[in-house]
Amino acid sequence: MATAQRPSTKVSVRPKAVATTRQKLERLGLISAHDLILHLPLRYEDETEIMPIATLRPGRSAQIEATVIRSDASYQPRRQLTAVVQDDTGEIGLRWLTFYPNQQQQMQVGRRWRIRGEVRGGMHGYEIIHPKVTVADSVLPAALTPVYPTTEGLSQPSLRKAIGQALEKVELNDTLEPELVQRLGLQSFGEAIRTLHAPTPDIDALALIEHTHPSWLRIKFDELLAQQLSLAAARDARRSLRAKSLRANPKADSLCARLLKSLPFSLTPAQQRVTSEISADLAREFPMYRLLQGDVGSGKTIVAALAALQAIDAGVQVALMAPTEILAEQHFQKLKMWCEPLGIEVCWLTGSITPKARKIANAAISSGQARLVVGTQALIQETVEFFDLGLVIVDEQHRFGVAQRLSLSKKGEELPGDDWIPHQLTMSATPIPRTLAMTFYADLEVSSIDTLPPGRTPVVTKLISNSRRDEVLGHVAQACATGQQVYWVCPLVQESESLDLQTAVDTHLALTEALPDYTVGLVHGQLPTAEKAAVMKAFREAHINVLVSTTVIEVGVDVPNASLMVIEHAERFGLAQLHQLRGRVGRGVAKSVCVLLFQTPLSMLARQRLRAMYETQDGFEIAQRDLDLRGPGELLGSKQSGVTLLRFADLAADGGLVVAARQAAIELRDTAPHIVERHLARWMRGREDFLRS
Repeated sequence: MATAQRPSTKVSVRPKAVATTRQKLERLGLISAHDLILHLPLRYEDETEIMPIATLRPGRSAQIEATVIRSDASYQPRRQLTAVVQDDTGEIGLRWLTFYPNQQQQMQVGRRWRIRGEVRGGMHGYEIIHPKVTVADSVLPAALTPVYPTTEGLSQPSLRKAIGQALEKVELNDTLEPELVQRLGLQSFGEAIRTLHAPTPDIDALALIEHTHPSWLRIKFDELLAQQLSLAAARDARRSLRAKSLRANPKADSLCARLLKSLPFSLTPAQQRVTSEISADLAREFPMYRLLQGDVGSGKTIVAALAALQAIDAGVQVALMAPTEILAEQHFQKLKMWCEPLGIEVCWLTGSITPKARKIANAAISSGQARLVVGTQALIQETVEFFDLGLVIVDEQHRFGVAQRLSLSKKGEELPGDDWIPHQLTMSATPIPRTLAMTFYADLEVSSIDTLPPGRTPVVTKLISNSRRDEVLGHVAQACATGQQVYWVCPLVQESESLDLQTAVDTHLALTEALPDYTVGLVHGQLPTAEKAAVMKAFREAHINVLVSTTVIEVGVDVPNASLMVIEHAERFGLAQLHQLRGRVGRGVAKSVCVLLFQTPLSMLARQRLRAMYETQDGFEIAQRDLDLRGPGELLGSKQSGVTLLRFADLAADGGLVVAARQAAIELRDTAPHIVERHLARWMRGREDFLRS
């Protein structure tokens, strides 16, 4: 009798699909031939000459032809392949930290290769790690070799081939008229593109590598022009939206007039100017999108309060959102002090308030009882419903992502039976350098408070090595003895294994021991909100002499009696952050000092930052130097905002091109809309998502 056959348990495994070249190109966003021609080299390699080994120097790329004289594959303590190669002038080591059998085969003694890579100093002399190995004695390229941004599995030769095919397909017509190109002294688009993808032997190699060649200047100009045109389109699109006209109340008993009358100070001319600019925007029937920028302590809060009162007087609610509870509470206390005597209820909403308090706040907001709402990101929670939100104020806007800023604005857009868009005012205590404002903020109106109110005392900045720490402690004790208060700022809360930094917790213990006659407080982001608020209140009321903190006190903390600030490991902080921290002192009548305590040795970047802090207190100058040192990314908050930075133009170096592109954009929009359309079609190619919050 035949036995039943047992079903097979063998599972067929489908081989993993290998991505095609087209799919790999699509990962880079390279879908059409037009995309490929604008995929420009990241850098260039000079493969035009063979260098004798004796002439090589560390830190420089080199190309040699040499014979393998030793080779060894070792597996302990870690897997690596090493080799030594020789030419007529000397020897050099090669090393692979990971390797394949074919690489080991290549390194057989006696074989001769062309080898390229960066020369480094090793334990046994110079070496090249993970060198590029090709056939020796082949014909050398006549010009620089382009190296493109790529993705896993897509080799440079494959990318060069795809770009070469695209160049044959695409007609490199100029989007701009010859007259404009000639007037601006630019290369034609076709010449620039072909030069960058396939440099000729006679080209200025240094200019090409440093992006100063006329071909690069043309591409940078085109990119900047496209950005200016798209932002202008964004500005026009916004002006087609509808907003309630919140005209200023001209009566003598208006909310703004009553607040100004109650203040113990007068507005500076700069504050008066920006208040008028904002007031005029609020009166229009399309949404205001204005950036209010001003140095630390320049008086932005009172300007924001006047904007809020104009809106409230016109019959709408106002919301002010700040990135931290400390900053939000600072705004809340000031606005409450100014507005409640005028009969305006100011509501407080953060993530840390009790469920009962949140329920009461939500009810006041949704009923319209609360006319001014101050808080953190808690304002954008789904449970928060506004009655008639007409003005949104966002402080330190670069600390929020686009989605967060939009969410608050949408609270006003989603009101039943209403298609109005709230007016929006964003504030920043980090002034925007001119070139940055002309590029990434060109779709916003910008108001600048460029002078400080009278009474702000200049802060003396001192650079002191950590080796003189005891001397600094003596100054702290002396300040406390004269009734002054002190900030001591640390970069970390608790000890980090990777960074040998003095921590806030350890510093608090050390200062408590070193200053037994004085009260030393501690505040940082990991403290419970109630405890943090209690410490800050005690410091404001002078019950605490020395406040040890992390950067939670960077913005929004106003204690006029604090006249000395010590910043621990100042070399670890960014330039804008150091300037913000320094702005916490100099708010009273006493002479104020900011001590930047640094650890040696200093990197070149840290030296430049500290020198800038020592040389200037002008926030606009600080912002420009910060742009020069770091580029626009962090100033814009791009990591969290999703702002696509320029691919080719360098704002620190190409300010002249920014001005030229801005002027050309204005001219083309007025006289040649067909050119505008043509230029955006080439450079934006479906990426016209230029409407930012």
